[in-house]
Amino acid sequence: MLRPGGEPGVTISEEAPERMPARLAMLDRYLPVWIGLAMIAGLVLGRVVPGLGAALDAVQLHGISLPIALGLLVMMYPPLAKVRYDRLDSVTSDRRLLGSSLVLNWVLGPALMFALAWVFLPDLPEYRTGLIIVGLARCIAMVIIWNDLACGDREAAAVLVALNSIFQVIAFAALGWFYLSVLPGWLGLEQSTLDVSFGQIAVSVLIFLGVPLLAGYLSRRIGEQRWGRQAYEESFLPTIGPLALYGLLFTIVVLFALQGDAITSRPLDVARIAVPLLAYFALMWGVGYLAGRVLGMTYERTTTLAFTAAGNNFELAIAVAIATFGVTSGQALAGVVGPLIEVPVLVGLVYVSLALRRRFPHPSSAVAPSRTPVEDRT
Repeated sequence: MLRPGGEPGVTISEEAPERMPARLAMLDRYLPVWIGLAMIAGLVLGRVVPGLGAALDAVQLHGISLPIALGLLVMMYPPLAKVRYDRLDSVTSDRRLLGSSLVLNWVLGPALMFALAWVFLPDLPEYRTGLIIVGLARCIAMVIIWNDLACGDREAAAVLVALNSIFQVIAFAALGWFYLSVLPGWLGLEQSTLDVSFGQIAVSVLIFLGVPLLAGYLSRRIGEQRWGRQAYEESFLPTIGPLALYGLLFTIVVLFALQGDAITSRPLDVARIAVPLLAYFALMWGVGYLAGRVLGMTYERTTTLAFTAAGNNFELAIAVAIATFGVTSGQALAGVVGPLIEVPVLVGLVYVSLALRRRFPHPSSAVAPSRTPVEDRT
């Protein structure tokens, strides 16, 4: 996949900023435009094509519309095929990165969403509960795309996403019980319940992370054995690279088509749900980026830390909300609004991150090996 950023093998600070946009591929250069058009196309299709939403949602994969599931799997495969799995040990030995990621994702993230949900939606318990569920579902899928677009550390992203998946299986149900039943009781607030099993979460992780991760690993291993690393990276990766953005755009169209009627018929409700989500994504990304700077990480790992902290596993959040409260519930609507807000906000943060890269004080070679020209071109 062609990536926004600097000339291959050259840091952003080494080239004139005004020359960069001319070198970007059209798909990347106008990415916000394509995403905006995909959102509009989905809304229009959902409104003007009778029965489209029901047809798209008729076949499901673990509680998620099959077209969305396929779009996510296609979207995640190219970035995971680009990961150099023989470099993962440089990430697993970085305790600053792993420790800060765990704190951001499993301590700060759920607590912040709980606070924002109660501050902005004190009179709307269904939407509030849906937002809290979104905050508990840490990102294991779409964050791979945001990290790759922002020129983050692919190997670090793969490790942090895998770490999140493990904690998701272990901690999701317990945190749901704590934030919906225990903590509100301590604070004298309205309590709720969450009926979700470890098996349900494990299956979600297996599908939406395990399948593309295994495919990416096998592609790298078999491709390098058959063609060699240079041919794999110069020929194969550029061929499959655009699939990531095509999968992203397809997923956005389907998401908005499925919820077009709900979004356009209840705009005020959607707006109220969107406000705490906007604050959440911006705050989590900002705190993650600041943590990376304070801890002296490279731009690549700081970016990865920020995006893995800000993203959420909307597949799991929607599936849990539907399974527990029903497909027409306010909790399910809040879960659906999550990715509808996350997509444009995190796309914007990709460009914020790239702009900040020019001023980043820590050289890329300080912690992790810099990427080769081939990697930056793909």
